[in-house]
Amino acid sequence: MSRSVPHPYAARLESIPVLRREVEVEGGRTAYWTYGPEDAATTIVAVHGFRGEHHGLEPVVAHLEGIRVLSPDLPGFGETPPLPGRRHTLEAYAAWLTDFVAEVAPGAIVLGHSFGSIVAAAAVAGGLPAPRLILVNPIGAPALEGPRGVLTRLAVFYYWAGARLPRRLGDALLRSRIIVRVMSVSMAKTRDRDLRRFIHDQHDRYFSRFADRDVLHEAFVTSVSHDVSQFAPAITTPTLLVAAERDDITPIEAERRLRGLFPRAELVEIAGVGHLIHYETPREAAEAISRFLRTSADDTR
Repeated sequence: MSRSVPHPYAARLESIPVLRREVEVEGGRTAYWTYGPEDAATTIVAVHGFRGEHHGLEPVVAHLEGIRVLSPDLPGFGETPPLPGRRHTLEAYAAWLTDFVAEVAPGAIVLGHSFGSIVAAAAVAGGLPAPRLILVNPIGAPALEGPRGVLTRLAVFYYWAGARLPRRLGDALLRSRIIVRVMSVSMAKTRDRDLRRFIHDQHDRYFSRFADRDVLHEAFVTSVSHDVSQFAPAITTPTLLVAAERDDITPIEAERRLRGLFPRAELVEIAGVGHLIHYETPREAAEAISRFLRTSADDTR
């Protein structure tokens, strides 16, 4: 981390043991990080969002005391190579997550943020045996119908152009620091200048760590072609939705409707934040998660 951009959650992270590991899943290598005590009573597998990687969820992890969190990089992002010989469809990502959990943490609670919420919901609806499901900034309705549907359509064109231009030009477009900054500015809601600088620095560092333009385009098409509402009615697992009142991708009204589609779901709304709960209000998210885990555990006794 650059000294010029302090990490507001660094002290908490430094107090947590972290190990980097790898595992063979779906014929390929998956890199993942284990946070917290190995003997913790509760284990969460946390799935990051589109264009991100495991670092993005660290601020939330930093506030989850006494919980073991396993955070993989999605195939094609961060340090995990693309799935060998497969297109990166939702079915492929859900199968990867199901096998990953079976390999490293059978019976773990599953958490998904943003695009990760779609992957997690699809996997659990498809049979991943998770005792609890936690969705942060869930994509609760089709992205093209969100409050910034026009911008989503521009994003469709952007990723299409990146995939169709000559490879060198397309790659440069997709990794453009200017466009990454525009994305970052549009999502951040906080007025705290230091926190905004941290958010932009995180996006500058990690938003272009995708394997190549092909996997990025496939993952983007997957992200805008599906949403959690498709899978909610089939998920009987107790579920927590942590939603933002100012989310530009899924409006809070849609999140309230989404809650009603689940047989067993709780909705926590966080005020003053948008699609970056994990950066702007990680403490509030972690508190909601901890309450949910305590309450749902009491309900099973």
